[in-house]
Amino acid sequence: MNRAYRSGALALMAAFFFSGCVWAPGQHLARTKPGPGQIRTSGNDQLDLVAITPRLIAQEHAGRASSEQIPRALLDYHPDPYRIGAGDVLYITVWDHPELTVPAGPQQQVNLAGRLVQGDGTLFYPYIGKIQAAGLTPTELRDKLAGQLAAVIHEPQVDVSILTYASQRVWVSGAARQASVVPLTVVPLTLQDAISTAGFDPSQADLSGVRLTRDGTTYVLDMSRIGGTPIYLKAEDQIYIPYLDAKEVFVVGEVNQPGAQNFKTGSISLSQALGRARGLAQATADGNAVYVIRGAKPDALEQQPSVVYQLEAKSPAAFAVASQFELLPGDVVFVGAAGITRWSRFVNQLLPFTGIISNAASASNDLSNN
Repeated sequence: MNRAYRSGALALMAAFFFSGCVWAPGQHLARTKPGPGQIRTSGNDQLDLVAITPRLIAQEHAGRASSEQIPRALLDYHPDPYRIGAGDVLYITVWDHPELTVPAGPQQQVNLAGRLVQGDGTLFYPYIGKIQAAGLTPTELRDKLAGQLAAVIHEPQVDVSILTYASQRVWVSGAARQASVVPLTVVPLTLQDAISTAGFDPSQADLSGVRLTRDGTTYVLDMSRIGGTPIYLKAEDQIYIPYLDAKEVFVVGEVNQPGAQNFKTGSISLSQALGRARGLAQATADGNAVYVIRGAKPDALEQQPSVVYQLEAKSPAAFAVASQFELLPGDVVFVGAAGITRWSRFVNQLLPFTGIISNAASASNDLSNN
């Protein structure tokens, strides 16, 4: 009975041991039959497995170049001349008639001599009364005032300037030094000027993902790629500067320093991410098991599978490919363990179980001898 028990225990252990070759904690994604380039994993119906090759790099760069072009709707917009609106404060000069220009006399401050455009778009002016100012350019209002003052003043010379711009504005928020309202003036305002006016903290702001919302449409712009191309703003535009802490990739597995990595530039390459992680763990890493796991967008999880990119890092050419493969925020870089490391870990997990079987066999033998 003792021999039978030992034989059964050894057979059970051997079966468990060799089946462990299949159940051992592996670090590879196994291909199955769903289709070319597709795999199935537990907990996920389907993933796309794509090899990182020079051809893939070329396709990625071509797609990114087209998506990074400034939208035509922004390039084609050129602001019209500034038109006066409600809230603007005007300074109206009538030459040789200081009683009209500065009614309280020379001691009155210029800003107090300004004339406010009321909510209905009108302002009051002596000898004329209420006059519609909103919707006119300063030049058009000047001509209108001169024409009506001509009834009481011989050949009046009139000038109109704007002391305070308040009717048209854009908003800058996010990682700006202070969320602020930037007014539009007679000088067209560009996106670059608005960000510079609001200011930002370089250690917190991500200028590669600035979001400009206009008429219900949001455009994502990389300021480093725009260069000197002017993007003119229009009234009610909203500019959001994202924070850098939302721009991270994660490097895990058989690397010397796993963890999250944020980056300030527009992108980070796979080789840069591995370099920040102090490279692959030479004793345990499998060079052919370097994966980039890229999840689908939240609004397309059911329609679009996640994508897993694989790099065969054992090839010398792989380093050149990895330096050109750009990661996206949220990507997970996973480096699997080599076969001998997986086997060692499995054995270490199995040893406690074999000890239990051995103790049970010893106890059975003692009982049989008694």
